[in-house]
Amino acid sequence: MGEPAGIGPEVAAAAFHALNGVIGRYVLKIVGDPSVFAGMGLPADAFVPTDARAVRVPGKPSAANAAATVEAITKAVTLCRARIAVALVTAPINKHVLMQSGFRFPGHTDYLAHLTGTRRAVMMLAGASLRVVPLTVHVSIASVPWLLSQEAIIETAEITLEALTRDFGIARPRLAVAGLNPHAGESGALGGEEDSIIAPAIAELVARGHRVTGPLPSDTMFHAEARAGYDAALCMYHDQALIPIKTLSFWDGVNVTLGLPIVRTSPDHGTAFAIAGSGTADPRSMIAAIQMAAAMADARAII
Repeated sequence: MGEPAGIGPEVAAAAFHALNGVIGRYVLKIVGDPSVFAGMGLPADAFVPTDARAVRVPGKPSAANAAATVEAITKAVTLCRARIAVALVTAPINKHVLMQSGFRFPGHTDYLAHLTGTRRAVMMLAGASLRVVPLTVHVSIASVPWLLSQEAIIETAEITLEALTRDFGIARPRLAVAGLNPHAGESGALGGEEDSIIAPAIAELVARGHRVTGPLPSDTMFHAEARAGYDAALCMYHDQALIPIKTLSFWDGVNVTLGLPIVRTSPDHGTAFAIAGSGTADPRSMIAAIQMAAAMADARAII
């Protein structure tokens, strides 16, 4: 369901209609308060209802709806862990509203890691022609160099490589790793993190038998010819990863959480309160997220 006041319910309903309630061999179900979807033409059996209730006022979020929002996530994860459901597709939530109600997690990914007992979950943004993973996510640019470590790069890279095989069916995945500094540090002239942190991590990954290249200058690794040389790119910070994927796949990019014992995807957009209820929300990213979740469930052979 996501945040009731945002566009999540609208794009979820639109995707349900566009796919006629099924995706491949799977039946679609919406987890949430059915009253949030009133007037959207959904059949009663489309829902797995929450006990907590919510009131949808488009564009006007309320902490009173937090219990239903969180219950929907928790119930969906429970269904996936019990293999009653094969995948979870989440509509966007509003972190500020949830935190007003006492929710103590920064967002979906952290809460899903908590619910599934996952030590480290990794965010991937995926489109038709590019997959990217940011090593650091919602932190300031100034803090990024201090958060880089060989251990973090190695762990994130191995989670990504495992997911490329398990979830995307790539037998021998190739990972490109971006540098941090302009021109990947230019042999230390423009920064030393490439030589002291990133390159040694890549060397260790190669020694473990992985197909990993880098550190690569980020200004030359996203054109078409460069993208043909790898299956995913590991970037050092948020915008280094998200600018290219949103340029190439703005309307159909998908947020995928790697490292979980369940399949989880999400549309690559937020709650968009400014247009909620206007009938202009574009469901393409939600449809792409559902399609990718089904393909990942097939790859894992969950049921």
